[in-house]
Amino acid sequence: MDFRFNEGSIPLLVSMPHVGTDIPDDIAARMTPQALIKADTDWHLRELYGFLQEMDASVLSARWSRYTIDLNRPQEDTNLYPGQDTTGLLPNDTFHREPLYLAGREPDAADVQRRLQRYWAPYHAQLRGELDRLLRVHGAVVLWDAHSIASHVPRFFEGKLPDLNFGTADGASCESGLTSAVVDIARAQDAFTVALNGRFKGGHITRHYGQPASRVHAIQLEMCQCLYMDEAMPFGYRPDLAARVQPLLRQMMEAAVAWVAR
Repeated sequence: MDFRFNEGSIPLLVSMPHVGTDIPDDIAARMTPQALIKADTDWHLRELYGFLQEMDASVLSARWSRYTIDLNRPQEDTNLYPGQDTTGLLPNDTFHREPLYLAGREPDAADVQRRLQRYWAPYHAQLRGELDRLLRVHGAVVLWDAHSIASHVPRFFEGKLPDLNFGTADGASCESGLTSAVVDIARAQDAFTVALNGRFKGGHITRHYGQPASRVHAIQLEMCQCLYMDEAMPFGYRPDLAARVQPLLRQMMEAAVAWVAR
């Protein structure tokens, strides 16, 4: 399979487009040793969000590494943050500007089309299909796009990132009432710092599928990896740290479901 998918019964679909670690052999053969470390993976989100099974939420998570193709970029590879540095549909370098491909082995236009059809399209077909199913059943749905990132990424952000970075495309992907239902809970605690529509406003999935007028409300959460794992190799999961943030994550997601089901 090109992804993992669990069908749930509540009006919530959680997407994890950057958890994948697989790189096809023919692509890996063209890559640098640094690329094969896959440091920019959204590590361990399936474990962190393990409570979703108890909630009976639908969960879609990627198999393929973002270095194979970035599932959270538009097919046209337009820059989601005009004027700012970002990585593209088929990244050529890591978050620290290290080359992903051996010299002369970078992907070309034909690679883009092949990977879109082979790896990008199946994930998005499943995402669209599950949103439509949940809409038929419930009449409204929350799409939660789950991400994580190293707490210090100078390429994109000066200093340490806020712990919890919510994005709603400046309010376009989600009704304000739902945003408040989630973010007010985050801001009511003092263990973790919070930002809304700061450096991370939501990627392609949030912006494309979030259609409040059609009762699909999308919100992205980009969280610092130091909250639940070791950011240095071998990128180990830290259940002791995760246990501190998991109750908050669950509370926010339950509030989102309650809001959309009201």
